[in-house]
Amino acid sequence: MSSLLDQSPLVDLAQRLVEAARRAGADAADAVAVRSASLAVEVRDAAVEESERAEADDLGLRVLVGRRQAVVSTNDLSEDGVANLAERAVAMARAAPEDPFAGLADPELLAKTFPDLDLADPELPSVARLEALALEAEAAAVSVKGVTKSAGASAAAGIGGMVLVTSSGFSGAYLGSHHSLAMTAIAGKGTAMERDYDYSTALHATDLGAAATIGRNAGERAVKRVNPRKVPSGRVPIVFDPRVAGSLVSHLGSAINGAAIARHTSFLQDKLGESLFRPGIGIVDDPLRRRGLRSRPFDAEGVAGRPIALVQNGVLKSWLLDCATARELGQTTTGHAQRGVSSAPSPGPTNLHLEPGARTPQALIGGIGQGFYVTDLIGMGVNFVTGDYSRGAAGFWIENGELTYPVSEVTIAGDLIEMFRTLEPANDLVFRYGTNAPTLRVEGMTVAGH
Repeated sequence: MSSLLDQSPLVDLAQRLVEAARRAGADAADAVAVRSASLAVEVRDAAVEESERAEADDLGLRVLVGRRQAVVSTNDLSEDGVANLAERAVAMARAAPEDPFAGLADPELLAKTFPDLDLADPELPSVARLEALALEAEAAAVSVKGVTKSAGASAAAGIGGMVLVTSSGFSGAYLGSHHSLAMTAIAGKGTAMERDYDYSTALHATDLGAAATIGRNAGERAVKRVNPRKVPSGRVPIVFDPRVAGSLVSHLGSAINGAAIARHTSFLQDKLGESLFRPGIGIVDDPLRRRGLRSRPFDAEGVAGRPIALVQNGVLKSWLLDCATARELGQTTTGHAQRGVSSAPSPGPTNLHLEPGARTPQALIGGIGQGFYVTDLIGMGVNFVTGDYSRGAAGFWIENGELTYPVSEVTIAGDLIEMFRTLEPANDLVFRYGTNAPTLRVEGMTVAGH
């Protein structure tokens, strides 16, 4: 384990790779080294079905010759491998078309200090411990009255990190661990079977949900979905359970991605500075949240991380930008560059969340005569060019402010601009995922039933 935590060999390797690229003729270069190690176990019917272990160190190099750019990657970490990679990358860049927006981050934007975000759990569990957690979750699920079958439980843990070295003088590294536990249960029989799940993900094992609770939740949710009914088509309020509410925030993140804005492929193209949501609504991206699932001290170009209000008092305040998209749009990067070893940087969110509202979830539901409480979404029927929204859904019908019978095999549809405008958050925000939201109510969406 101690060898996994020591990234100094990877830092040295990335530094040598950048130096090799400059010797080969690159005007500028940056190198990324990514370390990963993981354990995963799957169980079904009280027996281990699969157990996996994986470890890898991968290296990526980006070189610039003028405004021509190339990216290459390898897992050959030998001296010859480093030299060959650098020479190949420079040759590719010389043959590439010019990109007027390509380039390293401006030095004044680079991170100078790296805050301790407590991202790495120093101990990973054994395979035996993962098996025990998965078996405990499964046993709790199948003990729920009405559960007829296990669809399997899984437990996993790992550690991964990134090293970034640039020819402009930046050198940084960070490590993060991950732990996860999931259970899927089946209730009912034959063609009337229904399934549901629960899971927990955390950087530290101590923050992971209890196995028995995860299993019991999965079983109880599956039982509640048995004997679903059809509902008539119509326009009704929709309430999104927190485990699916974050998808609406993710759709906003996709629509304000600088790459989509630069390509003119976003329905929010001309909405910067406009009121998209009700007054009081806030959406924040925070790469520095302690123990956040997507936290990191700097982005994939070495730019310092900082919390940013994407939506403030209902008004859209910022795009998500890396250096290239910022240059193309005449702005400054927001520090949201992401990349793998085989790709150039591109923008993407970190820890996104929609801030909680004032009312309880019960209060949001209480005023609804006829409506739909959504617990599960199916498919990706979202058009980010037009804002059209259409997804399969399951959940519970609302009558006179109460959740009544289960509903499945319906479609909910709307327009994201209108959905954002009427959205109301409850006060039950909990940070469980990479993108988080409280219970959300959206007015006047179409439910396509029978």
